[in-house]
Amino acid sequence: MTTLAPPPTTGRDSGHRHRADAPPAGGGLAARTRRIFTGSPEDPRWARPALWAILVLATALYAWNMSSITGNTFYNAAVYSGTKSWKAFFFGALDAGSFITVDKPPFALWVMGLSARVFGYGTWQMMLPMVAVGVGSVALLYRMVKRDFGAVAGTIAALALTLTPITVAITRDTNPDPILVFLMLLGAAALMKSVRTGRLLPLVWSGVAIGFAFNTKMMQAYVVLPAFFLVYLWAAEGGLGRRIRNLAAGTVVLIVSSAWWMVVVDLIPASSRPYIGGSTDNTVWDLVIGYNGFGRIFGAGSSVGSQGNGASFGGDAGVYRMFNEIMGGQISWLIPFALIALVGGLVLRGRAPRTDAKRAALMLWGGWLVLHYLTFALAEGTFHPYYVTAMAPGIAALAGAGGVMLYGAFKEGSVARSGWVLPLAVAVSAVWAVVLLQRVSGSGTLYTVAEVMAGVAGAVAVIGLLVGRFMRRRKLIGLASLAAVVALLAGPAAYSVSAATTAGSNGTNPTAGPDTGGAMGGGGMGGGQRPSGSAPSGNAPGATANSGSSASSSTSNTGSSSSPGGGGGGMGGGTQVSSEMITYLKKNQGGATWLVAVATDQTASSIILESGEPVISMGGWSGSDEAMTLAKLKQLVKAGKLHHIVVSDSGRGGGNSDAASEIAEWVKENGSAVSDYSGLYRLDASDVS
Repeated sequence: MTTLAPPPTTGRDSGHRHRADAPPAGGGLAARTRRIFTGSPEDPRWARPALWAILVLATALYAWNMSSITGNTFYNAAVYSGTKSWKAFFFGALDAGSFITVDKPPFALWVMGLSARVFGYGTWQMMLPMVAVGVGSVALLYRMVKRDFGAVAGTIAALALTLTPITVAITRDTNPDPILVFLMLLGAAALMKSVRTGRLLPLVWSGVAIGFAFNTKMMQAYVVLPAFFLVYLWAAEGGLGRRIRNLAAGTVVLIVSSAWWMVVVDLIPASSRPYIGGSTDNTVWDLVIGYNGFGRIFGAGSSVGSQGNGASFGGDAGVYRMFNEIMGGQISWLIPFALIALVGGLVLRGRAPRTDAKRAALMLWGGWLVLHYLTFALAEGTFHPYYVTAMAPGIAALAGAGGVMLYGAFKEGSVARSGWVLPLAVAVSAVWAVVLLQRVSGSGTLYTVAEVMAGVAGAVAVIGLLVGRFMRRRKLIGLASLAAVVALLAGPAAYSVSAATTAGSNGTNPTAGPDTGGAMGGGGMGGGQRPSGSAPSGNAPGATANSGSSASSSTSNTGSSSSPGGGGGGMGGGTQVSSEMITYLKKNQGGATWLVAVATDQTASSIILESGEPVISMGGWSGSDEAMTLAKLKQLVKAGKLHHIVVSDSGRGGGNSDAASEIAEWVKENGSAVSDYSGLYRLDASDVS
């Protein structure tokens, strides 16, 4: 007698019931539109509703109470200036007069600036693209992981990325990192399409995406490139010669996409463009290899110009940095699980063909995580906690993909062979979550509840997995796995909720969770780095010009204590610029292009946002840029483009102390002191000999 076996389960998630009434895979526009909401026919019924729930959660976390978001005043001012001048827009200038640029390439400013030009300048207008790319990154990661590992893996990865604390904090900000991460994910998605198909065009688009990422944050965009190259050379379809030729073509596109803005700017005569902020020789190339390149890795001791880089807001450099008191709660929750899952997944795919898609994906996400981890952990230069949001996609993808692979091995294998790996990974990560939450015990009920959930759910998960495996109870294994998800995400969820609901958690140096009391880390404030804490609101001109403090204050410190040498020595360090002074300056600006010249970007950006007028930052961020010289100052005054300048009484200090002192001395000798405002001088063409 012949017995017919049941039909095989379709799709990637065996054991799930799939929809028989779903629209066919092909079809017209209506069918494709329906699939946006219903998912593919092979997906389980719960998959698409779960994805939409996660995207709603991400949107809520990133956009909650948007009116309380201050953002980074430095970039806010550049966005505002870009809405007033297309020249400032193109160069990424801090001021609408285009005297000096910010210390990053301008793509993120372009994105926010276009939104502000369309909808008007303000908080939500700048935040709209940030929320969009944040949610887009979650959706894109889901799609990438689901394609190779199924809907369960994609859902876990998307949820893990959504609840990464530092990702929530930085997406609620105007720093460029969310746009950087989204572009890197676009590059990874195109790369994997090229790996699967062997076609050149997706690889070209991958190079374009990483090039735009380079024009968002320069060398940080290239951290993933070794993994990209390795994955393509190893796993792409086609012979070795074809792979090498395609990779060479993609590299050419990458270089062009990366370098075009830099080449254009450096070819323009210095007299016709702004000074390149953060550089030592007024070129973008120096900014690439110095301040935003090797200077970030090697710090102040770098042989290339690093403009004094060396301040760490995330603790001392070292392999343990991601797990220290400052960084642990921001990013490290799932790192143990992700690393164990990576090793386990690669072992499970050990005998697969060279072009195996799952192994290629594990190589990509594993390389993404390891390369970022080593770069950020060992960097001796400037380091802010929010940089590590770039690690989050790799961690989340490995948690989803690797977790599902370990789960499959656990169900099918024996405990003696591979069945112990999943319980081990859950146990180690749950214990680490409890340790992290104990560090902030007493910080609030939210963290206490999360600690209890992580401990209890972790114990239930490990015990349930082992008992279910020995008793061969698949339902118990499934419930234990859900408990594991709760255990591993309870802590990140608490930190993420805090980041979304705590006023002042964003700004110049955004972080999530309770204050660890060590935002400056072991590196100190050397090198004139951005101070920790909230920046001024800067929502629109008229906001208070107070660099690094609440919007209710009435003064702007041109030489804050965070600047070495009191904000660039003679060029305004230690002088208070009050709202009353700004009112006076506007009344007496005359036909001058710039309202006033001050020492640093911090002060200039705050005054720009309060006054709505261009302001010169003579020394860049730290006061050490050689943007202003005495000869240039005389030219501006003689041409009637600048009448007022703020100098300090200290005379010296800062990185460019000689030039600062020379300017201060000349201004005091030739200008007229404005008696009502200490440190403010007026200069007219007649004062220039």
